[in-house]
Amino acid sequence: MNPIDRRPRRTGVLALLLALAPLSFAQDRAPADAAAGTAAIGEVAAGPATGDAWIDATLLDIDRYAARHRDAFIDELVRYHGTPRALAAELLAGEAAWSAGELYFACALGRVSGRPCRTVANLRERAPSQPWSEIAAQVGAAPGSAPFKRLRTEITASYRRWARPLPDGD
Repeated sequence: MNPIDRRPRRTGVLALLLALAPLSFAQDRAPADAAAGTAAIGEVAAGPATGDAWIDATLLDIDRYAARHRDAFIDELVRYHGTPRALAAELLAGEAAWSAGELYFACALGRVSGRPCRTVANLRERAPSQPWSEIAAQVGAAPGSAPFKRLRTEITASYRRWARPLPDGD
């Protein structure tokens, strides 16, 4: 068969792949319980308690995203939040593994408050039952403050880079 005879077949395969692409994206938005069984990255059942319902919902969605795209998630933390790769991997896989949403929040909170992610993570590890809203206040980014409001901008930028629609919210 000469190359000209194969061209229509390749075009047909390409058209099929392009037609199936939205289905692949839709699967990425599957409920958390579908990904929970296969993911090494956990989800916080009670929610993050950041003091902002939209951020809480978004962090739970980040759990779902990171369960499917762990490397892209870690790259985001390293590249845009200044998180050491080893720290991200350690906290996601450690004995008391963090959810991806909590890790994202800790690193983004560090970024908007001018502190390293490790500093915020240490605060959380010292008091794991303390709400994130209180930790945010400790680092000068209490809910309602200008640094806390910048968290929404950070989250929106991450979603844009991931080409992922933001969860519905206020």
